Amino acid sequence: MSTLIRPELSETNRYWIEKHRYYELKHFCLQYPLWRHAYNSLIDYPGSWPQLVPPCKTNVVSDSVTKHIDERLYYADRMKMVERVAKETDEELSCYILEAITEGISYDHLKARTGIPCCKDVYYDLYRRFFWLLNKERQ
Repeated sequence: MSTLIRPELSETNRYWIEKHRYYELKHFCLQYPLWRHAYNSLIDYPGSWPQLVPPCKTNVVSDSVTKHIDERLYYADRMKMVERVAKETDEELSCYILEAITEGISYDHLKARTGIPCCKDVYYDLYRRFFWLLNKERQ
């Protein structure tokens, strides 16, 4: 279920970003559940290390621990960025914004599901502000 918001605002709007950039950022945020799942699946990785890596013929050093740490940092950095921008958007409504942005749910569904304590106009203003801030963060 996607949010039914116009992808492009008037250029005079203070939170205007280009339509395709908005879609890029929206799809970036929709990957959040995948990042969380991948991050959590890597937690038990060191416990499954009994197999030894055979030597490689190319003399390339393969460090599975470093790869594992790099992957976890990659997912953690992306999740923290989205969470930080949601908090920067609005401290009190950040949990609602984060849920809607990462799961692609509309205000109406969010209102019915969680009882968000603001009106639709305020929510969509914050929604646009979130993507505007994320656009600045990812440049």
